[in-house]
Amino acid sequence: MHRRTILKAGLAAAALPATARAQGRDLTVVSWGGAYQDAQREVFFRPFQQQTRNRMLEETWDGGIGVLRSRIASGANTWDVVQVESEELLIGADEGLFEPLDWAAIGGRDAYIPEAYSEHGVGAILYSFILAYDRTRLAQGPAGWADFFDTRRFPGKRGLRKGPKTTLEIALMADGVPAAEVYRVLGTPAGVDRAFRKLDSVKADLAWFERGAQPPQWLAAGEVTMTVAYNGRISAANASDGRNFAIVWQNNIFTLDTWVIMKGSPNKARALDFLRFVGRPEIQAALPPRIPYGVTAKGVNERLPPEVLPNLPTAPQNIETALQLNDRFWLDNLDRLTQRFNTWVSR
Repeated sequence: MHRRTILKAGLAAAALPATARAQGRDLTVVSWGGAYQDAQREVFFRPFQQQTRNRMLEETWDGGIGVLRSRIASGANTWDVVQVESEELLIGADEGLFEPLDWAAIGGRDAYIPEAYSEHGVGAILYSFILAYDRTRLAQGPAGWADFFDTRRFPGKRGLRKGPKTTLEIALMADGVPAAEVYRVLGTPAGVDRAFRKLDSVKADLAWFERGAQPPQWLAAGEVTMTVAYNGRISAANASDGRNFAIVWQNNIFTLDTWVIMKGSPNKARALDFLRFVGRPEIQAALPPRIPYGVTAKGVNERLPPEVLPNLPTAPQNIETALQLNDRFWLDNLDRLTQRFNTWVSR
């Protein structure tokens, strides 16, 4: 069940502008819940209401393109702005679930980093798959993916996400493929074979995680020497649990979540007002100090505290060598490569 919250801006309904009352219902914005949505509420939702004198509702969801399909098919969709993952963005755009985005109405493409652009949405946050290790256990840690596969210098178990996505990219980069060439190589049978050969070299030392909470837990318990992890999970463990985990950003793999407007929304004008508001750099700059995600407006980095920026995927030195996850590739190849991956794991 989705949580539904009415955010009050201290205004009676009668005080709303006539255009807002004419829409028939309040703007509804949907995100991921938890600590992230708590931060969004303080940085985006409440300030938007206070400055625009409009009420809005917020809800949470757990993702899944089927949820969006059923809402549009029902003809009774009540969601206006939804934060979606990159795969949902591609599928939903292909299936006509989202409104084309009026970029001029939200400040123009030049106001955002290039990766934020889509015909049907604007990037909200960036997060990365990174290499992590515990400084208390490794005085001299790995410097990149090649070291992840060097069991002589760094003996012990390694944590990898269970599945071909990100795993095959990491294997190829460790084998010397430049980030810019990864998907060209992976798109060939020889490239896939090359990735699996690299994985063969450490197969006996691999531990497979299926939940984002597992890598920091494994590091803390000493169950792995190093691991792939979500950057936010490692930063949170350092900040909240007093850990001394290191993040290796070299050739991190990043992806974006994106704001979209649901097809046929009667609140499209107010949805664009919301997106323009949350796209302002001075507004976005308040989010990373609360939760370590990169944001998408140009000019944010200059507004961040100096201790915050190095822990973000959008720091210049972190994004310089990064690989953006290619969702179109995975939509076309996931079933085939998952079958091969599962067969390989089971051998």
